[in-house]
Amino acid sequence: MRKPDPLALLPLVAVLAVAGCATASLDLAPPRPDRPWQAPTGATGEIVAGAPAGSAPTDSPSDYVLPANTTLATIAPPVPLDAAHAYTLPELIDLAQSHNPLTRVAWNDARNAALATGIARSSYLPQLSVAAMGGWQNGRLSGSTVLGQAGTDTSRHGAISAVSLQWLLFDFGERAGVVEAAEQATVAANIAFTALHQRIIHEVSVAFYRYQAARARMATVDQATANADAVLTAARSRYQRGIGTVVEVAQATQNQAQTRLAKVQAQGAETDAYLGLINAIGISPLSKPRIAGMPVRPLSPALRSSIEQIVARAIAQRPDVLGAYAVERASQARVKAAEAAFLPKVFMSAVASYASGGSAITAIPPVGQQPPTVNLNGYRYGSSVFLGVTLPLYDGGMRSAVLAQARNDADSASAKLTRAKEDSVRQVVVSQSALESSLAAYDAARALADAAQITYDAAYNAYRRGVGTVTEANLAQNQLLLARNASADAYSAALTAAAMLALATGEIGKGAN
Repeated sequence: MRKPDPLALLPLVAVLAVAGCATASLDLAPPRPDRPWQAPTGATGEIVAGAPAGSAPTDSPSDYVLPANTTLATIAPPVPLDAAHAYTLPELIDLAQSHNPLTRVAWNDARNAALATGIARSSYLPQLSVAAMGGWQNGRLSGSTVLGQAGTDTSRHGAISAVSLQWLLFDFGERAGVVEAAEQATVAANIAFTALHQRIIHEVSVAFYRYQAARARMATVDQATANADAVLTAARSRYQRGIGTVVEVAQATQNQAQTRLAKVQAQGAETDAYLGLINAIGISPLSKPRIAGMPVRPLSPALRSSIEQIVARAIAQRPDVLGAYAVERASQARVKAAEAAFLPKVFMSAVASYASGGSAITAIPPVGQQPPTVNLNGYRYGSSVFLGVTLPLYDGGMRSAVLAQARNDADSASAKLTRAKEDSVRQVVVSQSALESSLAAYDAARALADAAQITYDAAYNAYRRGVGTVTEANLAQNQLLLARNASADAYSAALTAAAMLALATGEIGKGAN
C-alpha cells in the first residue's frame, strides 16, 4: 500500500483550525448576563473588539458606565449668528433649512435616486472592457518504462491582452420599464425632499408660536406682579391710616407671593419653549439666537375658507399624495419590466485579443463585474463578433415569482394612493375644524380679557377708596391673569391650527423665505 501523503492532510487541519477560531470568538462577548462588560479600550478610550479587559467581582456593585472616548469629546461650533439681531419667523425658517441635518439627508437621498436613474439609463450603452494577463504553467508527466519510472517536466509562459464588448440591442421594453421605475423613484425622492422642508417649516412655526405664547404669559405675569404689588401697597396704606386690617395686609401679601411663584413658573415655561424652538430649528442651543417679538394682529378672514375648496387643493398638491402617485407609476413600470423578462433579447458580443509566448490559455476568467473573455488563441492575434438572440426557457419559476411580486407591489401602491387621498381629506377636515374652534376660542378669550381688565380696574379703585374689599381686588387680579393667559394661548393655538391646516393642504411652503 502507498504511504499517505502528509500534504493531503493539510486541508483537514486548516478546517479544524478555522472551526476552533470561530468558537473562540465567544470571548468577545460579556462573560455573564448579570455582570457589567469590561470594555477593552485603546489609548484614546475607544472601545475596540477583543476579549473583555476583566470581569467585575461577583460581590461588587454593578457598574454599567462605558469608558469615555476622548476623540468624541468634541462638538461642532455653534452657528455664527448676529448677537444684536432679533430673528423673525421667516429668518428662523431659513436658518433651519440651511443648518438642519435632516435637510442634507433628504437632499442626499434625492441625489442617490437621481444617480440610480443614470445607472438604469446606462444599460442602453455597450460595455467595453480591457483585460491583460500573464502567467506561467508548470507540469510533470511520469510513467513506467522498462528502466523504471521516468518523468518529464514542462513549463510554459506567456501574456494575453484582450478588448471585449457586450451590447444588449433589444429586450422588448425590459430596460425601459427599469428606467421608468427609476425616474419615478427620483420624482418620489424629490417630493420627499419638499415634504421634509414643509415639515420643518411647520415645526419651526409651531415652536415659534409656542415661544411667543410663553413670552406673552411672562409679560402677563409681570403685569400681574405689578398689580399685586399695587394691591399690597393699598392694603398697607389703609392699615397705616387705621381703616384697614391685618387680615387685608396678609391676604395682599399672600396674593403677591402667588404671583411671584407664577412668575418663576412662567420663566421656566419660557425657557422650555425657547429650547423647543432651537431644537425645531436644528441648531446647537449654544448658538442662543435672539428671537423677535410677534405683535398680536387681527387674524385674516381668508383662514375661513370653504372646506370643499381646501380639500380639492390638498388632494392635488399634498406631498404624500403626489409621492404615492409616483410610487404607483414606478410599480407599474416594474410590472412591465418583469413581463418583458419572458421575451427574447438581441445582443452583440465582440472580442479582440493578442497573445505572446507559449501558454495554452483559451479564456480569461471573470473578475468582479468583468465577464469571462473566451475564444483566445495562445499563439496569434484573434478577433470575433457575434450577433445573436437569447430566450430564457426555464429558471425554476424565478421570473414568475418576480412578476407576481411586481404585480402585488403595484396593487399595494394603488391601495396606498387611495388611502393617501382619504387620509388627506380626513386631515384637512380635522385641521379646518380645529382652526374654526381656535378662532372662536380666541374671539371669546379676547373678550374675556377685556372684561377682566375692566373688572380689575373697578375692584382695585373701589378698594383704594374704601368701598371694596381686598378679597375682591385679589380675585379680580387673579382672574385678569388667567384671562390674559387664555387670550395668549388662544392666539397661539389659532396660529398653530392655521399652520397645521397649511401643512395638511400642502401650502405651508408658500412664501416661507
